[in-house]
Amino acid sequence: MVTAALKVHSLSLDLQDKAIIRNLGAEFEKGSFWSIIGPNGAGKSTLLKCLLNIHRNWRGSIELFGLPLQNYTQRELAKHVAYVPQPGADQPFPYTVREFVRMGRYAYSGPFGITREGEAEAIDLALKRAEVSEFSHRRLDSLSGGERQKVYLAAALVQGGDLLLLDEPTAFLDYRHQSEVSEILHRINREQGTTILCVTHDVNTAMSMGGQILALKAGEVCWTGPAKDLACEKRLKTIFDTSFRLIDDPVSGLKFVSPVTTLEPHHEC
Repeated sequence: MVTAALKVHSLSLDLQDKAIIRNLGAEFEKGSFWSIIGPNGAGKSTLLKCLLNIHRNWRGSIELFGLPLQNYTQRELAKHVAYVPQPGADQPFPYTVREFVRMGRYAYSGPFGITREGEAEAIDLALKRAEVSEFSHRRLDSLSGGERQKVYLAAALVQGGDLLLLDEPTAFLDYRHQSEVSEILHRINREQGTTILCVTHDVNTAMSMGGQILALKAGEVCWTGPAKDLACEKRLKTIFDTSFRLIDDPVSGLKFVSPVTTLEPHHEC
């Protein structure tokens, strides 16, 4: 019985003669929730692009639900793996939310984009799960950044895959939308058993998400373990090459971190 959604062994990738990922190995169990952290240039987003078969000249092996990644056509891969990119800049987009989410069903469309049975129901369910049903008939470019990000999540959910990859899904969002997106992701993971891999640059976000953490540095695995164990000054300094202070939250019982700067606070009486 296959218990791993993904197995990555000795994964390496060079881009423009530069090693981006080096001998990376990891295993992600079905139904697990992972945050992928690390400094800029650590290979976080590149790893997702390898898992999506966007980068194909990697070395090593990637198994998706027990089969080599190379065995999947891009259409078949889209039925198993969904992707939510980083929030982008505002740009004109002449489609409604529902039309945009429908595009996520391309892997199930017939010749010339013919609609398959059950498509409308799948779209309705994705809109509901991402909490965007109320503005499904609005144009995508009329929405706020937080609303658009939830629409991108709906477009990923409508694919019906078992694995969801997200690249900085809460970057540039206000606190309310950060909280809403995080709650949606946890509900999807908990209720549907979807395996989630979420790239984030924010250590506090990764720890509050819970689950497991994969820390990358210079394209290699620097540390992996439960989110609660990341709150260690020595461990964080090893990953990010800077010092951190740990701060206790008396309400949640969690620890949060703040980077140490050379600027000392100045208090006036």
